[in-house]
Amino acid sequence: MVSYAEFGAAVDKAKLGIGPAELHGSLTGYLCAARSVRANGLLSALQLESDDAGVPDPLHALLDEMVPEICAALRAGGAVLPLLLPAAPLAARADGMVDWCRGFLGGLGLAGAGTHGMLDPEARDLLHDFGEIAATHLECGDDDAVLVELLDFIRSGVARLHAALVSRAGK
Repeated sequence: MVSYAEFGAAVDKAKLGIGPAELHGSLTGYLCAARSVRANGLLSALQLESDDAGVPDPLHALLDEMVPEICAALRAGGAVLPLLLPAAPLAARADGMVDWCRGFLGGLGLAGAGTHGMLDPEARDLLHDFGEIAATHLECGDDDAVLVELLDFIRSGVARLHAALVSRAGK
């Protein structure tokens, strides 16, 4: 599994204007919407471009590792879905989770999954909940139980959204 630090270094070097947690969330959101593209096409699909054409190559190599892992986790129901967050104090991990959710919603939107009229009420509620998380600043104190509970909710919510979007795509 690619580490947050390794991915963060490649993202920083690519100068995409997005942080590693948010980019990982965007990738997951895009892939959750049953979109499949080659890893080197994901940055374009997410409308992210580097100022230096040669810089994203290390990032593409990491994406080549991450995309199959994310797709496998989505197919498995999301319980093992990796959320790439910093190995840092609780406040930084909570901020990373908020960024991840923001990216996830953006990735879903770019994949065309945000058409509320076509989603069932549960999926619409989940999108609303993800939006609430993405718009918040989580105060966790010293107890990471709140963060762990939210991460579990996010994983199960992503799995339910993926199931709803895949079944909708099959119709």
